[in-house]
Amino acid sequence: MDRRRKVDRVQKQELVSSLGETFAANSVVVVAHYSGLNVAEITDLRNQMREVGASFKVTKNRLTRLALEGTDKEAMSDLFTGPTAIGYSVDPVAAPKILAKFAKDNDKLVILGGMMDKTYLDVNGVKQLAELPSLDELRGKIVGVLKAPATKVAGVIQAPASQLARLARAYSQSDAA
Repeated sequence: MDRRRKVDRVQKQELVSSLGETFAANSVVVVAHYSGLNVAEITDLRNQMREVGASFKVTKNRLTRLALEGTDKEAMSDLFTGPTAIGYSVDPVAAPKILAKFAKDNDKLVILGGMMDKTYLDVNGVKQLAELPSLDELRGKIVGVLKAPATKVAGVIQAPASQLARLARAYSQSDAA
């Protein structure tokens, strides 16, 4: 029995350490109650989170509060009561977006709040963050903006020589006038 307690204590210390690393490595952590979700629903949520590079994990409140002690995310310790889980990601929008969408469709998942870097987020803060475009969406928009002028230049370069000659003549005539 003593040996079992030592193993449990070691496992708990490893879990606290692992949670601490999770909190440090991710820019956003969202805390939610998951009471009433069945295994299939949690699996579906985890799959959706994984698709966007985020994770969802059921937590042990006491151990999670221990992991938060002395960190820049300690402000969210009070959220860990009842059946809690965390959603987290490096992308500050990915986890909140999936969790907010899932909570909207399933009232068994209730968002409590969270942290983005060192900023405490209440429920509304998490929902506002969820409405922002993700990093991948922003990258796509930037590439689109940068690609548009290049496409126009390529179109002019690929134009038949006669069009280029007319364009050059039009410019020379406007300079002469």
